[in-house]
Amino acid sequence: MRLTHHSNYAMRLLMFCALSDRPVSRIADIAKAYRISENHLTKIAQCLSHIGVIETVRGRNGGVRLSAAPEDINVGAVIRVTEENLCLVECFDDGTNTCPIAACCRLKAILERGLDAFLSVLDGYTLADLIASPGPLRSGLGLEEEAAEGAPVVPGRGDGAKAIRQVAAS
Repeated sequence: MRLTHHSNYAMRLLMFCALSDRPVSRIADIAKAYRISENHLTKIAQCLSHIGVIETVRGRNGGVRLSAAPEDINVGAVIRVTEENLCLVECFDDGTNTCPIAACCRLKAILERGLDAFLSVLDGYTLADLIASPGPLRSGLGLEEEAAEGAPVVPGRGDGAKAIRQVAAS
């Protein structure tokens, strides 16, 4: 199984926001730090905003920020939302399945168990776990300059925690 760039970049965006000392993080700064497309990252930010994980701030000093504490953002829940299709094989989708042995094939059940195990492991981690050793991460993203500039720490604490728990429960 391979996650899409969408999910990968979504987790990177969340990590950047959690590591940043600034009240909001600019999409341009996140894209530059990871060397990824700003346009693609903007679409991902819209998705994350829609599910309530981040808040967008308009205006000259706008950007994105977490809408929940990192310990309330579950990795498995985010991956379930950002992955457009977790069908590992054709027979996972009853609507498009054309496999003639799907009804009696044991491979589907084995792969379903594998996918469930994979997601179960991800469910055991939060964004806080991903940033537990912030020093090297901040350095790799060029965020150590923020601390030197004395940027205020303003973590988001909006309705995102509730949204992520709801996503995880569905």
